[in-house]
Amino acid sequence: MSVSQITPTLFLGGADAPLNASLMSQKGITLIVNATINHACPAYPGVECVRVPVSDLPSARLGDHFDRVAERIHGNHAGGTLVHCAAGMSRSPALVMAYLMRFRGVTLCQAHRWVQDSRPYVRLNAGFWEQLLQYERRLYGKNTVRVAAETPEPPLTPRTQRWMRTAPQPPPQMNWFTQVQRSPVMSRTSVMSRSQVMTPSSRRRRGTKTSSFIV
Repeated sequence: MSVSQITPTLFLGGADAPLNASLMSQKGITLIVNATINHACPAYPGVECVRVPVSDLPSARLGDHFDRVAERIHGNHAGGTLVHCAAGMSRSPALVMAYLMRFRGVTLCQAHRWVQDSRPYVRLNAGFWEQLLQYERRLYGKNTVRVAAETPEPPLTPRTQRWMRTAPQPPPQMNWFTQVQRSPVMSRTSVMSRSQVMTPSSRRRRGTKTSSFIV
């Protein structure tokens, strides 16, 4: 996937981004934040690599790294910063959103919209959302979004159960799309869950849009 520009000096991408030497040079990258376990940091002259060895699982403690990474991004005055994970959809967007809350003075709802405007396909898992909510409470003493209980799915009818037992089963699909959990849907009118929505408690800052948006 392509590299997404969040600010003039902050970029978000997947594991393929730091391997592109010409791209690193073009963007003036001097700091790489690698939020993966299995992808090594490439060595470039004058480029520092910060490792965040966290899995993309709801139980992973990504929030333990929010302050450290945000402070390192903020302190990188030598050039640009690339934050990446495997696909640039969950771990790295969460780290960027934490940075935006900490050093750009925005709420979690505003930070999500900021990132999504540049990278529409971000999909944070539910555990990272909860850790970001905790981080927002710590920074601002309140939350601008809230989590709603999920609506249970209705039970299968006997006819559907019989069909599922007799229908041919497709071969398993082994690709990363099947392993990425969808993030909540966000709008102005209701609340957030993995299958529902998030609601900002206040309007966005002057000069930004307030229309509803979907994760």
